[in-house]
Amino acid sequence: MTNVIAQTPPPVMGLYDEPLWESIRDGNMKLQRSRTSGKYLYPPTPVCDQTLSDDLDWVPVSGKGEILSWVIFHRQYLEAYPAPHNVIAVRLEEGPVIISNLQGRQPEASWIGRKVRLVYATMPDGFVLPRFELSD
Repeated sequence: MTNVIAQTPPPVMGLYDEPLWESIRDGNMKLQRSRTSGKYLYPPTPVCDQTLSDDLDWVPVSGKGEILSWVIFHRQYLEAYPAPHNVIAVRLEEGPVIISNLQGRQPEASWIGRKVRLVYATMPDGFVLPRFELSD
């Protein structure tokens, strides 16, 4: 029997995604922000959806958010995610909604509205993913 490390599925990389994943790898997640409207943009994009300006900057996020939705999968679909595992939708303080996982303790009652904070998880294959932990 051989020891095989489960491979984390790579993110879909579009033209504007590299700075996002570099910031996650460095443990300081940054999102695009429009210099004209101040709006945070996710997923990364060539222009602000409010002003159509391409004057964008990469800005660190607070890492604070609130769970909007959640699900627990009781079946394993990918090697890197053994069952059961959860998937959450988090609205960051800055506005964008991020799909991720909750690590550490899980809520005993309702997940919706729970406050979370961003953490960085290094997967067995070395890939770094943004995750969240309860902060309340």
